[in-house]
Amino acid sequence: MERAPVAVEVTGLVKRYGSLVAVAGLELAAAAGAVTAVVGPNGAGKTTTLEVCEGFRLPDEGSARVLGLDPVRDAAALRPRVGVMLQSGGVYASVSPTTALAHAARLYRHPIPPAELVEALALGRVAGSAFRRLSGGEQQRTLLALALVGRPEVAFLDEPTSGLDPQSRRAVWDLVRQLREAGVAVVLTTHYLEEAEELADEVVIIDHGRVVAHGTPTALTDAGETSLSFDAPPGLPVDSLQPTLPAGCTVAEIGPGRYRVSGPVDPQLLVAVTTWCAQQGVMPERLRTHRRSLEDVFLELTGRELRP
Repeated sequence: MERAPVAVEVTGLVKRYGSLVAVAGLELAAAAGAVTAVVGPNGAGKTTTLEVCEGFRLPDEGSARVLGLDPVRDAAALRPRVGVMLQSGGVYASVSPTTALAHAARLYRHPIPPAELVEALALGRVAGSAFRRLSGGEQQRTLLALALVGRPEVAFLDEPTSGLDPQSRRAVWDLVRQLREAGVAVVLTTHYLEEAEELADEVVIIDHGRVVAHGTPTALTDAGETSLSFDAPPGLPVDSLQPTLPAGCTVAEIGPGRYRVSGPVDPQLLVAVTTWCAQQGVMPERLRTHRRSLEDVFLELTGRELRP
């Protein structure tokens, strides 16, 4: 299968703010027709990296190329082909979504009709209201509409669903999927790990300005321990279960009446556990399997301490 062309390529990127190194030799590639999610703790360098790609900041070392072009030197040629959603700002407080979208649409040769975006993002009720009077979620949806109105080949979306209710978040997810199907390279940052797991073709985890892991959500979460858990009367003799388990599995009562078998989960393990429960004369309740989530991977790589 032919690989999609690289739409965004970041090589050896370094960005400093005084003595603070915000980005420290970062490497990133985002393909056309794919969603690349950049995730990391606060201050990891996500937004700075996007701002360099968008041409808002100059790198101190390294380079960024978007559609093969330099975001600063080739800005005039690149801007009509790129959509940008910032974390905040970009719309005058007194301007309505309708006015802002109509103005933005006039800047592009083949824009999406603003009315289509208003409908897709459920902005009709507030389309004529001043931006400052919109709720946080409505403002987010307006900023997303402005990023997409020009039919971009690359869309940079910085925290696109921050502050959205579940219905609005699902609507944004649907739009992102439509962009991918249309061949757009979508590069987004998010603090919602389930969002990255749901949407992304490639997840890039960064910390302290460096990439610490990258891959598909499945590749990142498949490695590592899985487990099977169930509830039953407390104090069962789990020592008698251990010899019946497949190699590499261990069992423990992790709380009164809460049991966990750790190791590769397969049909043989399930048979061993249910057979043992039958021998003990008990019915296992809440029997379920677990695998690492993207959040588990994220915390393993970046730690659990709070970040400022």
